[in-house]
Amino acid sequence: MRVLAIDASLRNTGVAIIDANNGKLRALYFGTIHNTSSLRSSACLVAIRDRLAELIRSHEPDCCALESVIYVQSYKTAILLGAARGAAILAAAENGLPVFEYAPTRIKQATVGRGAAGKNQVAFMVRALLGLTETPEADAADALAIGLTHLRSQEAARCGIPAERQI
Repeated sequence: MRVLAIDASLRNTGVAIIDANNGKLRALYFGTIHNTSSLRSSACLVAIRDRLAELIRSHEPDCCALESVIYVQSYKTAILLGAARGAAILAAAENGLPVFEYAPTRIKQATVGRGAAGKNQVAFMVRALLGLTETPEADAADALAIGLTHLRSQEAARCGIPAERQI
């Protein structure tokens, strides 16, 4: 199974492609879609969708996983995060990928072992779990953690434990 994992954000969307073959996990790609502050929000959404579509074409994932909506104190931030998630979901849906979402605390729990883990802990653990030679940037590390969470969830589902919500 190959998963496209996304940590959606308007300015810095973390992206990862993880392949699970016979129990062996391998990060095929990870990085961040950077959109400068001078770029209009609408142009950022197009850039996110286009880059994700490009990655889908080149890596041919089987599904997409992303972080579910998080609580934020600012309605403006919530709207921008929702728009970025929408661009990501659209890219996946246009390419026929089923989309799954995971709560932030579940992602941290599955990756680090506790739901209140910090970004540095997540980055350290994904590096160790995937045998990476470098510690990924925070947004890319979050995407890798989302991908690992999905793969573990799918393995648990094969053992009879219900999987996370598909959207």
